[in-house]
Amino acid sequence: MVIRRIIRENGRDYIKTYIFAAFCLALVAASTAFMAWIMEAVIDEAFAKRNTDMIWMISGSVLGAFVIRGAASYGQAVALAQVGNNLVARYQQRLIDHLMSLGMSFFGDTRSAQIAAQISQNVAGIRDVMNLTITSFARDLLTLVALVVVMVTKDPILSAIVFIGAPPVLIGLRYISKRLRSATRDSIDLNSRVLSAMQETVQGISIVKAFTMEEQISARTAELIKSAEERSNRIARLTERTSPLVETIAGLAISGVIAYAAFRSIYGNVLPGAFFSFITALLLAYDPARRLARLQVNLERAVVNARMIYEILDQQPTQGDRPDAGTLPVKGGEIEFRGVGFGYGSGDVVLDNVSFIAEAGKTTAIVGPSGAGKSTLISLVPRFYDPASGQVLIDGTDIATVTKKSLRHQIAYVSQQPWLFEGSIRDNLRYARPDATDAEIEDAARLANAHEFILAQPQGYDTMLGENGVNLSGGQRQRISIARALVRNAPILLLDEATSALDNESEAAVQKALEGAMRHRTVLVIAHRLSTIARADRIVVMQAGRVVEIGTHADLIANRDGLYARLQAYSETGGDMVHKTTSAATDTNGGKP
Repeated sequence: MVIRRIIRENGRDYIKTYIFAAFCLALVAASTAFMAWIMEAVIDEAFAKRNTDMIWMISGSVLGAFVIRGAASYGQAVALAQVGNNLVARYQQRLIDHLMSLGMSFFGDTRSAQIAAQISQNVAGIRDVMNLTITSFARDLLTLVALVVVMVTKDPILSAIVFIGAPPVLIGLRYISKRLRSATRDSIDLNSRVLSAMQETVQGISIVKAFTMEEQISARTAELIKSAEERSNRIARLTERTSPLVETIAGLAISGVIAYAAFRSIYGNVLPGAFFSFITALLLAYDPARRLARLQVNLERAVVNARMIYEILDQQPTQGDRPDAGTLPVKGGEIEFRGVGFGYGSGDVVLDNVSFIAEAGKTTAIVGPSGAGKSTLISLVPRFYDPASGQVLIDGTDIATVTKKSLRHQIAYVSQQPWLFEGSIRDNLRYARPDATDAEIEDAARLANAHEFILAQPQGYDTMLGENGVNLSGGQRQRISIARALVRNAPILLLDEATSALDNESEAAVQKALEGAMRHRTVLVIAHRLSTIARADRIVVMQAGRVVEIGTHADLIANRDGLYARLQAYSETGGDMVHKTTSAATDTNGGKP
């Protein structure tokens, strides 16, 4: 059960604070009950008997009760707010830590905007479950019990009249809470999709405007918003159905009590003090009773939110380290693919029995038509994915037998799509190696031909970046991404079309700088320009997930019937070296990298 799990995970850590809050709430309950109990003395002694000596005692007692009630209310509110805020922060941290442990397959199957929306919508559910539980039992239940004791003490018969209305209320609330559960889950899903759609629209605003998609996006989002609105209205109708039920039962009970007490006072000459004390207790009991009556409904909504958070936290990492995983020892950095096969999920095979060696300290270029499996192959080296068959070895060590952390510390990676994070340019470069000095960061920027344009920014290296570096050009973002890889200073460098976003002039400058950075490193590079490929020590040509040729540029170009020679001939006519090919080449990658 979700409630039991939340209490088990968090109750012990906050036990002292909850005891303090419960004590404060008990004082609130006691002071509330005292106010009802003392009403008999107020009516009988002060007004009926006109006992002046009792007036000061009664007034002082009432003042004291209100002071205690105010101080206790403040104490419990602050304590529960601090616990609630800490719970939200704790689960936010748990979520980000857990998301970092999940494999790439999870993020490939789940939209990032939807994850963010689901977290922002539901993380408060944990806090609400805990606070509702404490306040309901320590404040409302204690207050109700104390007031019921006052009612029974003052008049048992009138109490029995009131209690007759309880069973119908409980039955009605149970029915409503069952229907509310599914409606709440649907509402959270729809609201997450609305937030997701808005986030994606903002992130892709240039594409939206370039393709005049404004009306289409607006219409599609309007459907989601309308559905979410209708679901929220249904939840409101279900939730508020408790009000007419509770109000009607309460009205019948109170009116019956008033009628009975009035006739008894008129015809039985009974002093009204006990009745006023009873009716005060009854009226004061109405609010805690109403909150307790709605507890199941409110708790159900909080539990649905909490359950969706646990759905993320319960996702098991698909690429955990082996129990006996060690640290990767790297001497030269030789990379060997040995009979590697891979496919995404249940889709087509992307890599089929791929075998070759990228020699230590040398540059190996991977070329081939779009969909040949080049990016997929590179993604296996840092274990973004694990091969379905075969092995990837570094200096003879199977990377599946070492920790991912030690493996990735030996690798610097530049992807096709550079991604920059919140913070300054300097922060983004230092992510690669937190202990890097400012001088090392600037040296890496110079190697990547980025130093000059960084200094031209308003605050130089301390310039804050917009979302994903939107205030920089595509080429500038890519050069910062390359500089970040150089800051890493790792023996293995992976370049997945790292110069694809650069113009010819920038590419030439970066390529010249990278020649120095590549020395004494093992480099795997995917490139679509002949100028980049021709400088490689070795070229691996792929097609349809298989290695079809291996050799130097001169060797491969000499084989005029080979795929590499055909690709080069096509590029010389103005085509793209790796994104175009003959009709024999087919896309077998299913849209995956």
